[in-house]
Amino acid sequence: MIGREYNAVFPARTARARRATRAPRLEVRHLGWTDRLNDISLRLHAGEVIGLGGLDGQGQRELLLALFGVLRGTTGEVLIDGQPVAHHRARCREAQGDRHGADPRGPQDRGPDAADVGARQPLVRGARRACRAGASSTRTAERDAVERIVRLLAVRTDGTDLPAGSLSGGNQQKLVIGKWLMMAPRILLLNDPTRGIDVGTKQEMYQLLRQLADAGAAILFYSTDYDELVGCCDRVLVMYDGAIKRELVGAEITERALISSALEHRRPQRARDAPGAAREPTRARA
Repeated sequence: MIGREYNAVFPARTARARRATRAPRLEVRHLGWTDRLNDISLRLHAGEVIGLGGLDGQGQRELLLALFGVLRGTTGEVLIDGQPVAHHRARCREAQGDRHGADPRGPQDRGPDAADVGARQPLVRGARRACRAGASSTRTAERDAVERIVRLLAVRTDGTDLPAGSLSGGNQQKLVIGKWLMMAPRILLLNDPTRGIDVGTKQEMYQLLRQLADAGAAILFYSTDYDELVGCCDRVLVMYDGAIKRELVGAEITERALISSALEHRRPQRARDAPGAAREPTRARA
């Protein structure tokens, strides 16, 4: 469909040898929530894309929601630029006016922002929040901010009055992401953002992720597509049963490693550890 090999759609990763010497933009210490998140600890640096891997439904979505501040009763600590944040008391409405995070909802949740309103209305609302937070709140400043995001994301609206619900899934997803980019967030939380959109728009998303990371954003990125984790991420944290079981870095991030790591924890312990038990061969696909 796009006239090139699929692995060519991913942008080159920029070397980040100095990452270890920098303080983390986001640090999570022993985060827990009911029986869905168990002792999660991680560090995310500016300019870095960390992927969340593993079988679907192993706590990846809950982790993003906990960090966004919409789950009550979480335990542990979350620090942003070294400062603790009361994530268990946060609310979505508060986070909308903050530069800490972006919407962790998945593409299946595009609906509320993609109804009968004009296609650019979500961007206009985001621009007004951004302008109120800055020095300018004029209509010209709002319009310029909207046009900048439309160009950045290559949103194809065919006019400002076209209902957002009539746009393609890819353009609806761009609107959801674009309203948060208005706030110039330092941390982006993304839940399977390319699911259900066409291959060409996916390529634009991959380029955008790397562009934002290179500009200093710290990105935590869950995807059910192993190719995306391999092609987009500097590190991948493999989750199982609400816990981080393995970290893959750089050249270690391969489809085979992701699948074997995910399936390793799924197998019954008795079958793996029984003396003389036959070892299950690693398959290319789950």
